Amino acid sequence: MKLIDQIRQSGLLDDTAIHRAREMMDSGKPLEDAILAADGVSEESLLRYLAETFSVPYVNLETQSPSKEFLSQFPLRVLIRHNLLPLRESDGTILVAASRISETTGIDELRLLTGRDITLALAPAGEIARQLKTIVGIGAETLQSLDAEAGIQVLDAEDEGDLDSESAAHDASIIKFVNQILTEAIDSRATDVHIEPFEDQLRLRYRIDGVLVEANVPPSVRRFHSAIVSRIKILSHLDIAEKRLPQDGRIKLKLGGREIDVRVSIIPMIHGEAVVLRILHRSSALLGTEHLGMHPRDREIFDQVLDMPHGIVLVTGPTGSGKTTTLYAALSAINDTERKIITIEDPVEYQLRGVNQIQVNNKAGLTFAQGLRAILRHDPDVVLVGEIRDRETAEIAVQASLTGHLVFSTLHTNDAPGAATRLIDMGVEPYLVASSLEVVIAQRLVRLICTQCKAPLPDDLYQRARERFGDLVPPVLYYGKGCRACQNTGFRGRQGVFEMMAINDEIRSLILHRAPSHDLRRVAVKAGMRSLREDGWRVVREGRTTIDELMQNTKDEDHQLKFGSDEGL
Repeated sequence: MKLIDQIRQSGLLDDTAIHRAREMMDSGKPLEDAILAADGVSEESLLRYLAETFSVPYVNLETQSPSKEFLSQFPLRVLIRHNLLPLRESDGTILVAASRISETTGIDELRLLTGRDITLALAPAGEIARQLKTIVGIGAETLQSLDAEAGIQVLDAEDEGDLDSESAAHDASIIKFVNQILTEAIDSRATDVHIEPFEDQLRLRYRIDGVLVEANVPPSVRRFHSAIVSRIKILSHLDIAEKRLPQDGRIKLKLGGREIDVRVSIIPMIHGEAVVLRILHRSSALLGTEHLGMHPRDREIFDQVLDMPHGIVLVTGPTGSGKTTTLYAALSAINDTERKIITIEDPVEYQLRGVNQIQVNNKAGLTFAQGLRAILRHDPDVVLVGEIRDRETAEIAVQASLTGHLVFSTLHTNDAPGAATRLIDMGVEPYLVASSLEVVIAQRLVRLICTQCKAPLPDDLYQRARERFGDLVPPVLYYGKGCRACQNTGFRGRQGVFEMMAINDEIRSLILHRAPSHDLRRVAVKAGMRSLREDGWRVVREGRTTIDELMQNTKDEDHQLKFGSDEGL
């Protein structure tokens, strides 16, 4: 009896799926691929059935993983080409995981090259590929082929052979390796890629959920550093011959239907040029204010301000704290045919349909101040200034709000009350600040506990937190154990914590009299403002983040809790 008939009789697939699978097999598709493409069964269910039918083991690669030393005994090109993973050796026989029971070519090739007996185990294709990448590093096969190609001259960091470097940068293997770096970054939800040369290694790190994570790359990648940087320069239209000065550029990509902008920064270091790639998803869906994670009171204040005809809305916080996302959510909420919205940004991170967006170009003389002046002659209702960096921009923004425009912008201050004093320190008259400012939002981002591996905190750690923070601690604390979905960090995704200072008459009076920020804070708290730390405790009580994460991202040095991340507070 044919295997496909056995599968049909087992009830694993219905008749419709069996019919589709037969048609694909008749056109030359392997049995497993045809069954999976027929959408009748999951890969795990199919592989478990085949393992039982053919009396071969089905392995869970999360618990069974070979060492790098063991894997180094086998030809990498064969493992990657046929998606095979040697697991262990017993009595001279090697157990090899494959994703297809019909995979004989790769097994035979491995048997021939190693001269050892091989027995088959089954595991999902994606799990095998992920383990290979984790153990041997990103692009290992590509670099291995580069080593074997005599036609490429490997360049040292101080090598001035620009023509050879450019030739290597156009090589298919270097192109493939750079593509693998970008693809891995996007698949990992990374916001930045750091390529850093040192004397004896090239370090590759991804910033995921605000934290740098080192990627595993083969040691031989250091030899190809110059060619990799040259390839990135070609993609971002930079000067490939200039290795002594910093350069900035950008790359436009399309991956899986998604449009992605990559901002490129290259700076010469003592061991070669370091590269940072900032990944911006141009087509990212920007949600309304209800998805920012604000406390209901804060969101109500924010939505009320959005309905105002004029005034200034400031969002403050350090770089990477989500200020742009908050402002874009606000613009999305008020974006309609009755309002003209113009933004000036450096850079334009997301493209908003129906919004006129201007990119700052300092080389051409288009600064924030210059652009803002031009914007006001275009009859806008709403203006977004990417950042208030100097007195000139601040004064124009204030004048714009006083002449009937709703102005959004960002400012680098540690908290909300500090924004008013910062504007005055820049040279803006206190009476102008007091009359134009409507709300200041300070924010930070905290990582969210991974929902796939979320678990209650062990009792001993819970008691330590309870002793330290008392009644602030909710009845149950959670942490992430670490799993494949979160790259074993215990966290996946981030959300904002907010400090919302609505400007009332008492605060305006204090601003007018140049009161220090601590006086503004005292009055704002009396009016209902919650500090960043207090808002963070709300997220902890909701079971969405940990105390440790809250302590690290909100200011209160006197109460810093130094538990390790593996303890998951």
